[in-house]
Amino acid sequence: MGPINKEQIQAPNVDIIYEDNHLLVLNKPAGVPVVPDSSGDESLLDIGKEYIRRTKHKKGNVFLAVVHRIDRPVSGLVCFARTSKAASRLSDQMRRRKISKEYLAVVPSRPKEQSGTIDNYLKKDRKRNLVNIVSSETDGGKRAVTRWKVLSEGEGKCLLHIEPLTGRPHQIRIHLAQSLAVPIIGDVKYGSRERVLNGRGVALHAWRVGLMHPTLKTKMELCCPLPNYYPFSIFENLVEPCGTIS
Repeated sequence: MGPINKEQIQAPNVDIIYEDNHLLVLNKPAGVPVVPDSSGDESLLDIGKEYIRRTKHKKGNVFLAVVHRIDRPVSGLVCFARTSKAASRLSDQMRRRKISKEYLAVVPSRPKEQSGTIDNYLKKDRKRNLVNIVSSETDGGKRAVTRWKVLSEGEGKCLLHIEPLTGRPHQIRIHLAQSLAVPIIGDVKYGSRERVLNGRGVALHAWRVGLMHPTLKTKMELCCPLPNYYPFSIFENLVEPCGTIS
């Protein structure tokens, strides 16, 4: 099944990218948590369950499992499993790093290099909800690897293509801010001096996800367009809705 009109989900700016009996893939708006948190705000998981309950006429509890997460201020693709079989198989793909994820980020200036790979260790300060780069000998430090390249420049900003090869908390955000010295626009937590136009998120978008369908065993490449607000709007003619770079 292809994209479904967002009005069908009855939630502002939440598009269904893909849906079948085993998968539900949503385009998460920045500022919406993937799962319920201490804020009490409606989560993407809540929205997905309500959509299934309403459209499939389900009564009682609805099964919906998060396959992977993105940070609350990040927009883009989030995959959910609609069955326990799909959840188990997709979790196994995640453990074996068989699910690929690609992001687009807008930063305030061009990095010194055209492309590269960041490979270091990160440790999360849970009290402050911040991640720091640490030495490999640091207790609790975990290796984090991010591949990146410059895609385009415009209006003094730079669009980066990001591939995290590991899945650490805030990995892309801290790597761009500290390893490349180009904090993502809107990411004041990691040093940005600007805000995105909607004021709720950072200019980091989960753009593409590649996975093996849990029951059909076919390779899937899922993608969603950039948000239409600044600074993503600078590059709206570069990134086509199908996810290709023109």
